[in-house]
Amino acid sequence: MSQSPENKAAWLPASKVTPLEIGPAPYTAPGPRQIVVKNGALGINSVDWAKQLLGEGLLGYLSYPFILGEDVAGTVVEVGEGVKRFRVGDRVVATASAISVNNTLEGGFQLYTPIREWMAAPLPDSISFEQASVLPLAILTASHGLFDTDYLGLDLPTVPARQPSNGKRAVVITGGASVVGSTAIQLAVSAGYDVVSTASPKNFEYVKALGAMHVFDYKSDTVVDDISAAVKGLHLAGGYSIGDGSVKLLATVLAQHEGPSTNKFIALAGGQGEGTNDPSIEVKFILLGPDSVGPDSITGKVYTDFLPDALAKGQFVPAPDATVVGKGLEKIQEAFGVHMQGVSAKKIVVSL
Repeated sequence: MSQSPENKAAWLPASKVTPLEIGPAPYTAPGPRQIVVKNGALGINSVDWAKQLLGEGLLGYLSYPFILGEDVAGTVVEVGEGVKRFRVGDRVVATASAISVNNTLEGGFQLYTPIREWMAAPLPDSISFEQASVLPLAILTASHGLFDTDYLGLDLPTVPARQPSNGKRAVVITGGASVVGSTAIQLAVSAGYDVVSTASPKNFEYVKALGAMHVFDYKSDTVVDDISAAVKGLHLAGGYSIGDGSVKLLATVLAQHEGPSTNKFIALAGGQGEGTNDPSIEVKFILLGPDSVGPDSITGKVYTDFLPDALAKGQFVPAPDATVVGKGLEKIQEAFGVHMQGVSAKKIVVSL
């Protein structure tokens, strides 16, 4: 690229500063195995507005001024040394790595973001940037919790979906209508697992359409018995916890499971809850540090080996639907406010 384009960002200049400050940002040329993406749409996550509100109480290691944002979709404008998967002009969906590695230059909330080659996938023309931008942090969180051997350690997803070789296997994923839940369900199904999930009744059909075998009302008095009956006789590969109170629910299901095998492990993606007092069950919060975005990461394998074909063939779809708040970096703060009001079976997005 002969002349670097002018870049702008939505900066968090210091702890608890509101609103974000829109201003110039350095254009960061790609390093080895990096691409630069001109962002077409950005997804909003609770970690973004929570960091602004809580300051040092969340991600206290981040240094200011900082560019938040994890979900990007756009067009490749420059490729670095050693990049083999992408060319200038390619449409991509990608996870920005800034908060995992404390490097503000890799933040999503700017016009141009440097992206690690293995944290991006080609985007079919049939999927808009806005719809694609619902995915990236959910892919990172779901992949890490489901497939990393430090967590549930499930088999990796394949195209076509993996067929279990030794009896039916199940995993329980709560909060199926959430962004992470929607992603985790599809990944687990493609990895060859029966998925049992929870949601509000209004979202039952949506969650089943993603591939869940059974969906139960998380507020029901019989939800534990319902889930237990659904997984009885199956190899139970553990629980993936999304939403308040889910750890206690999953711990009870795992403790009373009747089947050939039980992995008494809960990967905790988020939500408030009292946890479990059962010493036989391990609960582990999904940490997304530097290793989670490294070249040998599980998420890197999902981005490189699974998503390109899965997106192209429609085996994996960006879900839930995007709700676009507006256009421009200036709309990100407004989008924070919309997201803070709570969302169900939708994702808040800003176009650029």
